[in-house]
Amino acid sequence: MARDELFSGSHLDWLIADGTDNDVVLASRVCLVRNLRELPFPNRADLGQLAEVAERTAAVLGDVEEALDEPFDGVELSKCTALEQNVLWEKQLISRILLKNPAHRSAYISNDRSMSILINEENHLRIQAMTAGFDLKTPYERASRVDDVFEAKLDFAFDEKLGYLTSCPTDLGTGLRASVMLHLPGLVYTENIGNILNISPQIGLSMTAMYGEGAESAGNVFAVANKLSLGLTERELSDNLRISVGEIVAQERRARKSLMLYDKERIEDEVWRAYGVLHYARALGDGETLALLSRVRLGVDLGIIEGLASSVFGDILIASRANYLCGLAGNENMSKNEIDRKRAQVVRRILESTQ
Repeated sequence: MARDELFSGSHLDWLIADGTDNDVVLASRVCLVRNLRELPFPNRADLGQLAEVAERTAAVLGDVEEALDEPFDGVELSKCTALEQNVLWEKQLISRILLKNPAHRSAYISNDRSMSILINEENHLRIQAMTAGFDLKTPYERASRVDDVFEAKLDFAFDEKLGYLTSCPTDLGTGLRASVMLHLPGLVYTENIGNILNISPQIGLSMTAMYGEGAESAGNVFAVANKLSLGLTERELSDNLRISVGEIVAQERRARKSLMLYDKERIEDEVWRAYGVLHYARALGDGETLALLSRVRLGVDLGIIEGLASSVFGDILIASRANYLCGLAGNENMSKNEIDRKRAQVVRRILESTQ
C-alpha cells in the first residue's frame, strides 16, 4: 500500500463491519505500553533522551517487520504538516497526545493500517493493534508478538511486584489497555445509554463517546475499555471486558427489537430520510453527517436497507472528517461552508460506488 494512501485513503480494513457481532461491535483494539529502563518517561525526558528512545526503537523495527512479515511506514511527526498529523489522528492511527509536542515523536504504521507503534507518547512505546468486529484475541496476539521482539532487544522498566512501570498508574502491571468500539443507536433512542455509562466505572470499565461527550454522542459510537491493569492478568482483563461488552451487545439488540416492534414505521421513515439526505445533499455538517450515518447503518443492520454494504459506515466515518477533507482538497484553510460542500460530495461518491 502506497505511503501517500496513509493520508489520502479512507478505507480501513478494521472498520469494514466484519467479524463477530459486527451488527453492534465495529472494531476491537489492544494496546501495550512499555518504557525503557533508566530513561525518564516522555513527560520528564529532555530532547536528548527522547532522541535516544527514538533511535533505540527504530533499530528494532526491521526485526518487527520480519516477525510479522509486514512492512511498516515510518512517520516522524515533526516532519509532517499539522494537517497530516490530524488526519492520522482522525483515522485513529495515532493519539492526540502524540501531537502536543512532535519533537522526536514518531509512529510506525503497518501496511494494512491495523497496527501502530507510537514512540514517545505518554510512554516510550505504545503498541496498538486493531481488528474488525468483537475479537480481542487477534489484536492481542499481534501486539504481543511485537512486544516480544522489542523486549528481546530492549531493557524494559519492570518491577517484580508492580509489573511493567508506566507513566499512568492505571496502566501499571500488564500495561495492557483493551477497548471495543460500539454502535449503540438502540440504547440511545430508548434512552437507556445513561444506565450503561453510569454502571461502567463500577465494574472497572470506562465508556466514552467517540464523537461528542457522555451520552451526547454524534453517530452513537462509543468506546468501552478496561480502566485498570494492576493486579490483574491479561486473561482476567480480557474476560472482564468480553463479558461486559457481551451484555451491552445483548441490551442493544433488545433495544433494536423493541424499536422495530413498537415504533417500526418511525424507524423506517428516519432511516430512509437519512439515506436520502446523505445521497442527495449538497452540503453536510459534521455532526449532521454522523447522525444520518448512524441511522443508515441501523437500517442496514435491521434489514430495512438492502444492497448497501455495511462497510460504507467505516469509509464515510473516516472520509467525512474535517482534516481528511482539507487534505483531500489540498487546502488546509477551507472555510466551514467549503468543508460541508466537500463532505457532501465525498459522501455521495462513496454511496454511489457501492450500488
